[in-house]
Amino acid sequence: MTRHTLEGRTDDEVLWWQRRSFIQAAAAWTAMGGFAAAHAQQRSNIVDFTGEATINGEPLTRERTIQTGDSLLTGPKSNLIFVIGDSSFQVRQNTRFTVERGASLFAVSVLRLLSGGIAAVWGKGPHRQITTPTLTAGIRGTGTYTEVFDAQDFRSYFCNCYGTIDVNAGEDKVVSQSSYHQSFWGEAHPKNGHVLTAANAINHTDEELEYLAKLVGQQTAWQVEGRKGIKNGMGYMDPVPPSMHPANELK
Repeated sequence: MTRHTLEGRTDDEVLWWQRRSFIQAAAAWTAMGGFAAAHAQQRSNIVDFTGEATINGEPLTRERTIQTGDSLLTGPKSNLIFVIGDSSFQVRQNTRFTVERGASLFAVSVLRLLSGGIAAVWGKGPHRQITTPTLTAGIRGTGTYTEVFDAQDFRSYFCNCYGTIDVNAGEDKVVSQSSYHQSFWGEAHPKNGHVLTAANAINHTDEELEYLAKLVGQQTAWQVEGRKGIKNGMGYMDPVPPSMHPANELK
């Protein structure tokens, strides 16, 4: 298992992929044909769900299909994993978010995260966004982890686990190109004149992204390359990074 650093989270929250119930559910999801088959057979797109949650103000059940346009809130000690189209999502406890509609009912245009944390793998496709109270990320095909810390004035954490992403916070804008976890803070209050700053890689694991990628027939960048870098938030696999963290290059 890869090394991981936690800030305000527990090992239980990031080791959900080790649970037998998830492993069995993920195997069944893949064997039955994934999202396309679930949609055709009018089955739920929830792969695994423990604890309690609400969807549009009503209790969420395992039989429910999560669609774009829905708003959800997970409760304490909850864990939710679902797939919409070619994208998969793992939702931490005490997380409030909305999946907004794109070109079709099962195409996500915006993942709007208000509090809590979500890991996601996005299939290649048109420009989509992740938004938080302090940060916006424009994505195509990639793996991400996003968290909003409501106890810190909704300071936001964002990790481009792999891929190319436009990251904006206030007037700060960068292009993030990552092969292994490039991380940012969307600050609630400016630091040294900036609200987009470099961060360490926290609160998510390689294995989480690997399992989410598998649910939609993908592999992470490090699986494709067959190697990993140093998980320090810089975003590179090379021992000596070829360039600075993009947030540190802001003028």
